[in-house]
Amino acid sequence: MSKRSLNLWLLSPAVLGASLLASLPAVAEISATETGETELTTNNAITIASIEDVTADLPQQLAQVPVNPHAGGAFSQANSVVGKAYQEIPLADLDAPNANGNTLNQLNQYGREGQSRRQSQVTSVSQLSDVQPTDWAFQALQSLVERYGCIAGYPDGTFRGNRALTRFEFAAGVNACLERVNELINAATADLVTREDLAKMQRLMEEFAAELASIRGRVTVLEARTAELEANQFSTTTKLHGEVVFWPGDSFGDRARHNVAGGPFSRRNSDPTQTYLGYRVRLDFDTSFTGRDLLKTRLQVYDNPNLSDFDLTNSLMTRTPFDGTSNGVELDDLYYRFPAFNNRAQIFIGANSLDLDDTMEILTPFNSDGTGSISMFGQRNPAIFRGPEGAGVGANFAFGDRDRYRLNLSYLAGNASDATAGNGLFNGSNTASAQFVFEPTEKLGFAVEYARKYFTNGGVEVAGGTGSWIADRPFGDNATTSDNLGFQFNWRLANSFQLGGWFGATWANQQNNGSDSATILNWAVTLGFPDLLREGDTGALIVGMPPKVTSHDRPSLENSDTSLHIEAFYHFPFSEYISITPGGYFISNPGHNDRNATIFVGTLRTTFQF
Repeated sequence: MSKRSLNLWLLSPAVLGASLLASLPAVAEISATETGETELTTNNAITIASIEDVTADLPQQLAQVPVNPHAGGAFSQANSVVGKAYQEIPLADLDAPNANGNTLNQLNQYGREGQSRRQSQVTSVSQLSDVQPTDWAFQALQSLVERYGCIAGYPDGTFRGNRALTRFEFAAGVNACLERVNELINAATADLVTREDLAKMQRLMEEFAAELASIRGRVTVLEARTAELEANQFSTTTKLHGEVVFWPGDSFGDRARHNVAGGPFSRRNSDPTQTYLGYRVRLDFDTSFTGRDLLKTRLQVYDNPNLSDFDLTNSLMTRTPFDGTSNGVELDDLYYRFPAFNNRAQIFIGANSLDLDDTMEILTPFNSDGTGSISMFGQRNPAIFRGPEGAGVGANFAFGDRDRYRLNLSYLAGNASDATAGNGLFNGSNTASAQFVFEPTEKLGFAVEYARKYFTNGGVEVAGGTGSWIADRPFGDNATTSDNLGFQFNWRLANSFQLGGWFGATWANQQNNGSDSATILNWAVTLGFPDLLREGDTGALIVGMPPKVTSHDRPSLENSDTSLHIEAFYHFPFSEYISITPGGYFISNPGHNDRNATIFVGTLRTTFQF
């Protein structure tokens, strides 16, 4: 039998159906009954030779027969004959070629070819018009079609799921699905290791057996320690951070003997400050309920001399970042921060010590008390970032690519918990601020800030406790308002060098016992040298002018001279837990008065963090 004849023989499901009927009489009877075909018999046995005789003229016989799986007559009879012939073939003869060189085991391939001619592959079960979601086998059919792609439909777009299945059709369908599964397996395992790779891996495992055993032992120990830590952890929502600062220091130079606030005095006392050792301890409890919010609670205790005291330097320009004495352990921070507007904003609500440098950004890198500047003035622009603060609300908004545009707003009150007249959240000292930050690159940033401040009687610190005495209290202890404008920038020019600085202008107005006004200016230039000698260290140089009264309605209160603040320090970390910061700063013409001698303040700050 020729290959062409066999292909034509397998062209129609009717032929395949006849074969199944020949071997399964019961199925044949059902198929004939359901499809209207003539009843077939299975009594005659046909040899391989007779198959070739019968099928020699099969193409001519089939040429006049329409390709219809339900056709009867001669086509159905031919289908029956071939099916019976295949049924009688011994299994051992399936691989024996016929006269045309074809084996009967090639029937599967021919069957697939015939199947493709009469059915078209579908990619979605919705392409089969006679398949409905309510059909009991809908889910199974949908999976076979859309997941494995091994089910075909008839050219007219139907599946005909209720007709009888021939053995050939079953074999062709199962084979198509198995081939598809094999394709998926081969695609998934094409890049997996080979047997040679596994052999190499086995040799390596044998060579490093001791090391692997050691690693397994370490992993076991780590797992045990992790389990112990989890069982005894401080809290599932709160992390504890601590910082301890030892602050030894001294000042050198005569006390500032000439200033407007204290008046000139003739008593001379060269270098009255003694060497001291101050300290501060902080415990931060950082709590998060969602993973993106923060409840900040901080306890602290400190004791460090205020070098501006009259019996020491008598100059606000000599103050360190923290000074004074706490009344035992105190609550320093208590505020809550959470995201809003699809994480494009951060909202702050503070009950205690929510500060201006919390709600707004400091671009210059020396704001930290423990690792940054060793002077109060050198940390940040006092015109903007020092003033009434403590309780209130704030919001940070981010815009643009990489959040390069940011808007920060806040309203903070200095004595919000005091409900007496002239105090409280809105009637006491307060600061309303706005800041716009622009970072065109990751290494360059600019910021413009505005702050409106109100100071009640007896609580005036217009210059944030820095600068000259008259700059800090231009109208004495009388209630004062101020409008403050600031600008800052920082530019990392190289990996180990960055340039920054700020400028601040303050316009102050007296609100009680008069209506005088004054203008106060300050500026600074900062040079940073990160990773100067080793990774993690920082060298710094800060040069600036502390707040100075440049104009006053009472000209006698203006600062006629100019002080310069020159500071240098080097932050050196021994580890991630311990660091030291040797450094010092010079104050020329303290109090913006050239009759006062230069004062030098030095320290060897030591910081422990855990």
